[in-house]
Amino acid sequence: MYILSFGRGGRSPNSATATTLREGRPAAQMQLFCPACGQATAHRVLYSKNGCDILQCAACGLGRAQANEFDPGAYYTGDYFSGGHADGYVDYRGAEAVLRREFAHTVDFIRNHCTGGRLLEIGCAYGFFLQEARRFFEVAGIEIAGDAAAYCRQRGLRVVAGAADERNLAQFETMDVIVLLDVVEHLPNAGETLALCERYLNPGGIIVITTGDFGSLYARISGARWRLMTPPQHLWYFTRESMQRLSQAIGMQMESCDHPWKVVPISLIMFQIGRMLGFRSAGVAATSRIGVPVNLFDAMRIVLRKGRGRRVNPSSLDSGKRWIRSHDNEDKGSS
Repeated sequence: MYILSFGRGGRSPNSATATTLREGRPAAQMQLFCPACGQATAHRVLYSKNGCDILQCAACGLGRAQANEFDPGAYYTGDYFSGGHADGYVDYRGAEAVLRREFAHTVDFIRNHCTGGRLLEIGCAYGFFLQEARRFFEVAGIEIAGDAAAYCRQRGLRVVAGAADERNLAQFETMDVIVLLDVVEHLPNAGETLALCERYLNPGGIIVITTGDFGSLYARISGARWRLMTPPQHLWYFTRESMQRLSQAIGMQMESCDHPWKVVPISLIMFQIGRMLGFRSAGVAATSRIGVPVNLFDAMRIVLRKGRGRRVNPSSLDSGKRWIRSHDNEDKGSS
């Protein structure tokens, strides 16, 4: 699926990464289809983390993790929300009060761009954001974790279990707002999913995204130790430029991009610190009901606007699929 070129001899991606880190030699270069640029661009290996090579597009800065065997359906279960994974949540349901307070601010922000109508959240977890949004919108959700989706339905929310694919989005009417809060970086095919979302937006509708900022000062200084560098859970690492290009590729306009403050459960902060330092903190779940305002200016909040009267024809995405399939076939033919 990718083409490698090295300054010294032929090596594997992992060995090239080790050379870059230990010897300071030139990193591996490869041509990959970049969903933000809409074409094949030069990528370089930055480093390896959790067994995954981290690559970055030289044109737009979009980062990605090479994690071809990762299965989101098997990973995002109830354990992900209750401390079962070091890179998940320690006690998501226990932090409901804190999370809903933060989500209420998010709803207020969204209403500055769209005051009402139909709203769909992709990756809605246990429905805390939807509970806040339903005061102003007709809400629905998609959640890959089956038990979380069932919990939402028990609380009267219209939520389907599964991936954000054509089959599941087709169960809903077209939307005025589609929300992905800390979700887009998890998607195996982020560009394709956003293009699909654009198709299910009404003219003038918006997509609201929160995700890490790979171009931020903190991310660049931290490198492989960045708090959001958690492959294979996080597969994509966006920059403002890459998000700008991706919005254009799917026929939308970036209306705003900022780095907001966020109220975060203390339990999640302690959990993340413990993960970065290599230990599991005992008793952190007890702090789930306490929230503190945090801003490391390494997380973006983006609003994309669909043109009025526009219907999507994601030709750039189709060409990307053809490019990937052709290189997959080349790889199979040479193996």
